[in-house]
Amino acid sequence: MLRRAEIAAVIFDMDGLVLDTEKTYRIAWREAGRAMRYDLPNAFLEALTGLAIDAVLREIEGFCGPGFDTGEFNRLSAVCWRDYVERRGIEVKRGFHLLRDYLDREGVPFCLATNSTLINAEECLRLAGLEGVFATLIARDHVERGKPAPDIFLQAAAALDVAIDRCLVLEDSSAGIEAAARAGALTVMVPSALPVDAATAARCRFVLNDLSELLELVRG
Repeated sequence: MLRRAEIAAVIFDMDGLVLDTEKTYRIAWREAGRAMRYDLPNAFLEALTGLAIDAVLREIEGFCGPGFDTGEFNRLSAVCWRDYVERRGIEVKRGFHLLRDYLDREGVPFCLATNSTLINAEECLRLAGLEGVFATLIARDHVERGKPAPDIFLQAAAALDVAIDRCLVLEDSSAGIEAAARAGALTVMVPSALPVDAATAARCRFVLNDLSELLELVRG
């Protein structure tokens, strides 16, 4: 069960949860890799879901081995990503608008807490037509450690002035769920990649298909 009375605030992840950005990052990383003559398998890239960009780059550097130019890869992937999203935009995930409208009607405070940098998060929200939707935005720049450390969610709860154990964190990745669980929040997962491993599922109150399913749950 997940009762409305348990929830004093909601903390949204961004990539893969509110916005369908994870696939855009994977496309950009794969294209940048190809330009540098590295083959980055989709399964490997999917395993990077939810990590901050510094951790992503470390994983890719380790995968590609000695001689990998991290700076050039980062530059190329940024160019590839921007070209892709400027042409296609960024899709908002199913159920977000309905859930946001419900929270507004109920007077439930909410915010965004993302492993992305602030400048990247603001750009993604603009491209998705969500500029100004989140009055409070906690990004990787604002904390010492990114997810799976709990810092981002603890900072978000403090910004909302709500105890973390009364905050519902909505996440799509194992790293995000681990961070939320370590923070002591209520956790619901809407995975952007399947399957969900048993350890991650055990940390969640629910694992759902989309945000509209959450809306049905809290409505009762």
